Amino acid sequence: MIEFHAQIKWVHVASVFASGLLFLMRGLLVQAKRERLAMLPSLRYLSYSIDTILLSAAFMLLTILPSGLYSNGWLALKLVLLVLYVVLGSLALKRGRSARTRAVTFVAAVVIYVGIIGIARMHHPLGWLYYALG
Repeated sequence: MIEFHAQIKWVHVASVFASGLLFLMRGLLVQAKRERLAMLPSLRYLSYSIDTILLSAAFMLLTILPSGLYSNGWLALKLVLLVLYVVLGSLALKRGRSARTRAVTFVAAVVIYVGIIGIARMHHPLGWLYYALG
């Protein structure tokens, strides 16, 4: 499977960006009081499909890593933040009871998303801070 690492990684990265862009679009629609449009079945199913591809590629990459999850602190943190991102995203798009809650959780989810990308790029738990601190 290691011979397919580059292709799997490309699929994973592409689906990360597709998922993030779709979440950003849907979140902005919710913030613009266009919840019905943000919750169209076609957009929700597209989101489920992209996220399924993303997670499948992530698990494939995890299985071909030489040391796996337990020796990569950055990867473990990335997975914890992913769970937080999903919870915040759910609150931002639908489950938040007030417009303020949806707005705050939307911004928090976007910040977490950017942080996850930084952690993945730097292969370090500090993410973008690791780069900034040199």
